[in-house]
Amino acid sequence: MRSLLVIAAALALSACATQTPAPAAPAAAPAPAPAAEKKAPQCWNGDLGKFQDVGTKTTISGVAVECKPTTDGKAAQWMGTKH
Repeated sequence: MRSLLVIAAALALSACATQTPAPAAPAAAPAPAPAAEKKAPQCWNGDLGKFQDVGTKTTISGVAVECKPTTDGKAAQWMGTKH
């Protein structure tokens, strides 16, 4: 009977010793960066290889176009200029 208690105690101690420690608390997340200023929409000009501002008039592939904002104001697109 005594040997049974000794074996049980030894098993309990060895079980506690082999447990992995609790994971450490995660590090605090860095503060979010301040929101950048919202840029005005622009149109991509493939002939020049760069973006151009709204209101810019140019000729792309021989067609006269103007960079105009979309109705929601979130983007811009090339539209044919009025004659």
